[in-house]
Amino acid sequence: MATITNLLSKPPSSLSTIPTISPLCFRGSFTIPFASKHKPLATKLYPNRTNFTVKATASPDTKKKPVKDERVQKIHSIEEFDEALKTAKNRLVVVEFAASNSFESSKIYPFMVDLSRTCNDVDFLLVMGDESEKTKQLCKRENIEKVPHFSFYKGMEKIHEEEGIGPDRLMGDVLYYGDNHSAVVQLHCREDVEKLIGDHKADKKLIVLDVGLKHCGPCVKVYPTVVKLSRQMADTAVFARMNGDENDSCMQFLRDMNVVEVPTFLFIREGKICGRYVGSGKGELIGEILRYQGVRVTY
Repeated sequence: MATITNLLSKPPSSLSTIPTISPLCFRGSFTIPFASKHKPLATKLYPNRTNFTVKATASPDTKKKPVKDERVQKIHSIEEFDEALKTAKNRLVVVEFAASNSFESSKIYPFMVDLSRTCNDVDFLLVMGDESEKTKQLCKRENIEKVPHFSFYKGMEKIHEEEGIGPDRLMGDVLYYGDNHSAVVQLHCREDVEKLIGDHKADKKLIVLDVGLKHCGPCVKVYPTVVKLSRQMADTAVFARMNGDENDSCMQFLRDMNVVEVPTFLFIREGKICGRYVGSGKGELIGEILRYQGVRVTY
């Protein structure tokens, strides 16, 4: 969990009755630490000593199959990079900054190629930092010091970056920052929440609202589970997501709902908050959803 403030408040029972929030609850900007730190598997792009490329020797009968990466665009200069971001507009752009002498870069690249085939609404770029002086200048401009380094862009703005990550984390990041086609409803303001509630008053479905922040590790970690549950429980529940730091309206909604840690899941039925779960545990989240659907759960 990432802590927004150290104040825990009693959750409001209704969206129509918003308690007064003391200014002491929120002190300007929020520091959002990751729940756990992973040791980065990265290679320095510009090391002080000579690097050696280790090549595995294959048997005479073994032929290495080339990776078909037609959906990954190779970038060779700053001009090509800026043009690719401009062309993408509001689509998510995932950029891998790599190097020819990095084992980890070559190890994760085939997985990024697989993602490029399944995520048709995401653009994937590859920059080989040691390819030429032009790519070195691009890496310098983007402050890339170690590879593999992944940067995520939308509307020509960098929205997230990580280095030394594995396939699972990469897939989670792509899904979290690029999701616009799953069954999870994307909410961008309080009015969106009220409309969602109004749309489901008749069917009385449980609304599961995932409240998080853009750069929250636990929020990214649990989101693939949210997507899966939105498909599996489509008949009985509606899943939605709001990032509090997307705009002022979203952050005000977090304050009004007394959300002090993320991810927080609000359970709403017939316009009332009937419960909440704070954390990124998959089993606990499923258990809480079932409990608010009337299923007896024993922990």
